[in-house]
Amino acid sequence: MGRTAQISRNTNETQITAALDLDGTGKGSIDTGIPFFDHMLGGFVRHGFFDLQLQCRGDVEVDCHHSIEDTGIVLGSAVREAAGDKCGIRRYGHFLLPMDEALVLCAIDLSGRPYLVYEAHFTGQILGGMDTQMAKEFFYAVSYAAGMNLHLKVLYGENDHHIMEAMFKAFGKALDMATGFDGRITDVLSTKGTL
Repeated sequence: MGRTAQISRNTNETQITAALDLDGTGKGSIDTGIPFFDHMLGGFVRHGFFDLQLQCRGDVEVDCHHSIEDTGIVLGSAVREAAGDKCGIRRYGHFLLPMDEALVLCAIDLSGRPYLVYEAHFTGQILGGMDTQMAKEFFYAVSYAAGMNLHLKVLYGENDHHIMEAMFKAFGKALDMATGFDGRITDVLSTKGTL
């Protein structure tokens, strides 16, 4: 049985459906109503080798906040469900990703204990209709819904697009590592015996 999940979330602000396959090939069909955010999620999917079908209808006429935050909740919930009991997975993942002048570090622990450490600064407020402040809100929502310890640190960079894209790609690479199997792990990688 594949490591997949289907999640729906319906509120007065957003209606979201998502289907995630952790063992995919990097194919996505993503429509959040925020093209730049779609582009970022596409990088996450492609470089993490996940398959993701995601549709979001949100109140983007207000702003992008509800759509991006709720997409984070849905994606995090899908990761948690698809990972299942976590038997045999590495649990930890990390990646140092360069994109032109930008360099971003992402580290993950699928511990079941949510926590976000986020160090990133952007020059501008908006990137292609996406508020740059929403990157933190997205990753916060993902980390708490998934029950993951997530660290994202921009080591350096100048171009906001490069910085943001490196963050999403690094997240995909680190999550791919954390959810990947290691033949030496026959149960859950924890001295407690459970996650």
